[in-house]
Formats: sequence, C-alpha cells, structure tokens
Amino acid sequence: MMLAVKRTGALSHAAARAFSTGSRWEHVQMAPADPILGVTDAWRADPNPNKINLGVGAYRDDEGQPKVLRCVRKAEHKIARAKHNMEYLGIGGLPSFVQHSLKLAYGPDEDLSKIAAVQSLSGTGSCRLMADFMHRYSPGSEMYVPTPTWSNHHNIFADAGVTVKSLPYYDAEKIGLKFKDYYKVLSGLPENAFVMFHACAHNPTGVDPTKAQWKKLSQLCKDKGIFPFFDMAYQGFASGDCVKDRASIAIFIEDGHKVGVSQSYAKNMGLYGQRVGCFSLMCESAEEKKRVESQIKMIARPMYSNPPLAGALIVDTILSDPALSKMWYSEVRGMANRIKKMRKLLRAELEARGVASLTGDWTHVTKQIGMFCYSGMTKEHVQALARDHSIYMTENGRISMAGVTTENVSRLAEAMKIVMK
Repeated sequence: MMLAVKRTGALSHAAARAFSTGSRWEHVQMAPADPILGVTDAWRADPNPNKINLGVGAYRDDEGQPKVLRCVRKAEHKIARAKHNMEYLGIGGLPSFVQHSLKLAYGPDEDLSKIAAVQSLSGTGSCRLMADFMHRYSPGSEMYVPTPTWSNHHNIFADAGVTVKSLPYYDAEKIGLKFKDYYKVLSGLPENAFVMFHACAHNPTGVDPTKAQWKKLSQLCKDKGIFPFFDMAYQGFASGDCVKDRASIAIFIEDGHKVGVSQSYAKNMGLYGQRVGCFSLMCESAEEKKRVESQIKMIARPMYSNPPLAGALIVDTILSDPALSKMWYSEVRGMANRIKKMRKLLRAELEARGVASLTGDWTHVTKQIGMFCYSGMTKEHVQALARDHSIYMTENGRISMAGVTTENVSRLAEAMKIVMK
C-alpha cells in the first residue's frame, strides 16, 4: 500500500509540473503543410469562381468533376445483392483479391505460388510494408529513389528507419530522362542495394525509360545483385493498356529477377478513398514464400491489424467478372485517352501563342505520360499563376493534366504566356 501511495504521489507531482508551465503539448510545433495537399487547401480558399486546381492527383472528367467508373457502380450493386457480412478480413486481406492483383501485375502465366503477397492500404501502405520489411530483415540497407520522386516516398521509408538516398533521374534543362547519369550512378551502387523504380508514368515527371533503357537497367541490376522494387500506381491509367504498363516489371522478371511490387487501385479504378492496394515480394520457393508472407503479416498486425473490406470487394468483383473486367479495361482506356487529349490541346494552345519554353518547344508535354506533366515552369512562375490568375499547382511546375479541361485549357495557356514572358 505504501508503494502505491508513493507512485500516486510521484505521478501527481509530475502532472503538476507539466501543467504548471502550461499545456503538456506546448512544445509541439506546427508541421509544414503537405506540398501537394496544401495546393488544394489554397485553391479552396480562393473566392475566384474561375479558379483552376492543377495540383490534385486524382482524375477529373472534362467538366472538372470526380468520376466514379460505371464498372465500380455495377460492382457495388452486385456486392449489395450478395449481402456480404461485415466480418474482419484476415491480416493478409481478401485472398481472391490478392490473387487477381498478382495476375494483373505479374501476368497470368507467372507462378503465383512463389509470391508472398498481402492486401495493403493502397500504394502508401504497400511502400510502408516494404520499408518495415527492409528495416527488419535487411537492417542497414538503403533505398535508392529517383530524383525527383513522389514526395511521400521519402517520408515512408525514413519513418520506418530506412535511409533514403537519391539517384539522378530528371534532366531539368532538357525536360527528360538523365539516363547516362542515372545509369552511371546505379553502376556504382553497393552490391545487393535496393532501388525503387516507377513501373510506369513516373510521378511527378511523367518521364519513363524506353524499352531498350529498361533492358539495360535490368541487366545492370542483375550484374550488381540490386533488388528492384516497383511502385506501380498507374497500371492501365498511364497508356490505357494494363499489359503495356507492366512491361518494365515483365522485362526484369524475364531476366530472372525476384522483384517487389506495390500496387494501387486509386487511380486506375478511381477508388481513392477506399485505400485498396497489394504488396508483393517474389521468392525462390513456395516454402520461402510462406515464411516471408507470415512475417509481412506480423508487420501489418500491430500497424493496422487487417485491411478494409469494401474496396477489395469492388476490385475482386470487377476482376472476377468477365463483363465487368471488359468494361473496366474500356473505361481506364478512356481516362488515359482524355489525359492524352488534354496534353495535345495544351501543347497546341501554347505553341499557337508562342509561349517561351525552356527547351525551345513544348514537345515534352506530349512525350510525357500519365497524370502529370513536368512543365518546366519555375517556382516564381507557379506563384504568379496562383497570385494573379487563380491557377494552382505544386511549386515544381508539375501540372495535373486531369485538372485540364477543354473549357479551361485556353485560359491556362494564356496565363502561362503572361508569367513566362
């Protein structure tokens, strides 16, 4: 009893000291605004009815509105009729969803019995599982990422205790891939290093290696024993062809690599808020796969226990139904084609106005692929667009082409002409 009294007194004294000088959390500082989400916050606060948001990383139709795919709505109705219960999924998620995801990423002919995989919380969750697995089972290893890369990649791996190092990738002067430098630095990496590749539609630049370059990278990684980890957030959405968009992964697998893959269904099925993805690691055998998968689940268990059901059911329903799958392939191709059309329109509008470009022309707008266009605009140009024209994008000049429409593309080009002259 005496011990209990002393403990109570000690706690009370500590609490009194904490509150005598103000709040217990008085020392907590304001976190910096997210560089991407902060753009949308600024756009929302702008009273201009003609404001344009080119920062959001989500698809918009030609009216600038969020789009729910028809195949998703039909899947929802089918799921509702099936009257699923709301029980927990296992730690690894919905098994049939995982199998469909693996076929989509690796191809229908790959031996899935040697691939450890779990349902994840979209692409962010997949990358975090990879980061924690590295930290636990390859301690001291570093993850090499392209410069630039999706800004959250740095946060994810660093938060898991993995050192992140940068590789030269984007050539700002030529607005293209700095392949010679990229290849040279890769050549000098330590044996058995971990390297992140964007499978398609590199975020944020939209600049991808060619097929021949992918082959060179694959051979180099094989020679060096480099482990390739692919972040594939845009399969199907990039080119409109799911097979074409996993070509980089296919090249590495054909060369004998065992790869890791992060998949997300945010973009290609428009399931942004459902947070549904898949994380997978290729293994040497079915027995190794069981061990690896069991440890991935051990990482997931204290992190989020088990993944949500709704989004996985939608994806599983679409990919298991031939009619819905066909509809999805058509719709994702339609989204990709609208983005391509906006690229052509923006380039034409800029060229018609004689807008100055860093490289002398605007061919990079149509050469780049996927949702984003690295325009070549400076931070000062971007700030002027927001301040004087109510046009918002990230400070690196990245345009979300999903925010460009036939209605606003002329105004965008005119504003760019004014700030870039």
